[in-house]
Amino acid sequence: MSRPTTIDELGRVHIVGIGGAGLSGLARLMLDRGIAVSGSDTRDSSRITSLRQQGARITIGHDPENIRPDGVLVDTVVDTPIIPDSVADLVAARAAGVPVLSRAQALAVMLADSRVVGVGGTHGKTTTTSMITVALQHAGVDPSFAIGSEVNDLGSNAHTGSGEVFVVEADESDGAFLHMSPVAVVVTNVEPDHMDYWRDFPALQAGFLEFTGLVQANAGFAVVCIDQADGAELARQAKQAGTRVLTYGTAAAADYRIEIIGSTAAGYEFYVVHETDRFGPLSLQVPGVHNAANATAAFAVCAGLGVPAAAVIEGLAGFSGARRRFEFRGQSGGIRVYDDYAHHPTELTATLTAAREFVGSGRLVVAFQAHHYYRTAMFSKEFGAALGLADEVVVLEVFAPGEEPIPGASGQAMAANVPLPADAVVFEPSFSAVAGHLARRARPGDLIMTLGAGDISLLGTEVLAKLQETYSSAPDVPQSESEAP
Repeated sequence: MSRPTTIDELGRVHIVGIGGAGLSGLARLMLDRGIAVSGSDTRDSSRITSLRQQGARITIGHDPENIRPDGVLVDTVVDTPIIPDSVADLVAARAAGVPVLSRAQALAVMLADSRVVGVGGTHGKTTTTSMITVALQHAGVDPSFAIGSEVNDLGSNAHTGSGEVFVVEADESDGAFLHMSPVAVVVTNVEPDHMDYWRDFPALQAGFLEFTGLVQANAGFAVVCIDQADGAELARQAKQAGTRVLTYGTAAAADYRIEIIGSTAAGYEFYVVHETDRFGPLSLQVPGVHNAANATAAFAVCAGLGVPAAAVIEGLAGFSGARRRFEFRGQSGGIRVYDDYAHHPTELTATLTAAREFVGSGRLVVAFQAHHYYRTAMFSKEFGAALGLADEVVVLEVFAPGEEPIPGASGQAMAANVPLPADAVVFEPSFSAVAGHLARRARPGDLIMTLGAGDISLLGTEVLAKLQETYSSAPDVPQSESEAP
């Protein structure tokens, strides 16, 4: 059976792993377009509840009969590379001759009739995609969007808008970002990661160069940060290949140059300088100089699309962040608890540096869970150095379900690389014990952060409960003084 290439050809769709960040967004887009969607996953979640309310038929657990909701065989099945081929739904689909698409292939079908803006890069994709979407909405464009996390200002991780622009987070982890025909792309940065797919850094660099070249078919443009050497080299090569490139960053040579005014606990205030024009000031509600760069990328994209600068600046000023990107989880006893997706040394450094900007006289107490053995093996020392920006550190075991361990790629080895006094660092292999460690190490005025791409995000509620037990009589810091936007 041939692979569907249009929305009409998709027919009735079954999505395996429908509760995941990317696949749940894809399901929303399909439901928005009137496609009948069923799905399966290993556990229930708020995303699955929301999709059921939108009309999806979802089963918890994998079974050959899942591809026959109401006894009728579906027309298309969608999965992702992380789902094993042995999953019952997929085995049954292939046996029945049902086309099986990857998420990237299915998303490409959904993008086919839109002006696509793809946002790629080793770090900052989710936030930059979100900022572009919010700015365009504020300007009245009403774009469609597909983002790797729920966004506070958008209320979802995906939506079909009434406009012709479609903003999509473009994932390089498995080459999925090459399955699109964009009018504009963004590359926030280029660093070694996802070597389980790319094998070596030159291959990943070549992938990003191909990504920037995708815009040529639509006479579009690429927006590239040149603050790091690899980004600057990508911009040079892309221009040499004939791509229209708009650069951004703090570098003097950037087409859209960031001119920092200062920072507050909320975020940075800065101008964007382009040729003889000076736009702003832009004032952000999200902390960290890295977010000033993300906002500048959004500004450059919107400018390239012809959106008025004033509307973009107003929209960015109202942006309040995405889920698991410096997400405030609550406070107890004057101790604030945040959660962040940072899972690469550069991301950890940026997040903890931003935390220092508004923690005041308090201390940073963090728990970190590495994601994948290969990444831990590559960056164990760098992870340790980044965690040294905190005052107290709890290191969990690596989150790598189904993977074969790599000798030396462990949480214990990483903890030994943290340059803090021995009593300020602990390796804790028991997930259930981590919240207690954090609560005992923190004191009023401190900031607790749970960091990583695995299931560490589940700890926030437990940490707050432990704090409540410990500091039940201590006053809380007023929300207006403590909550990061």
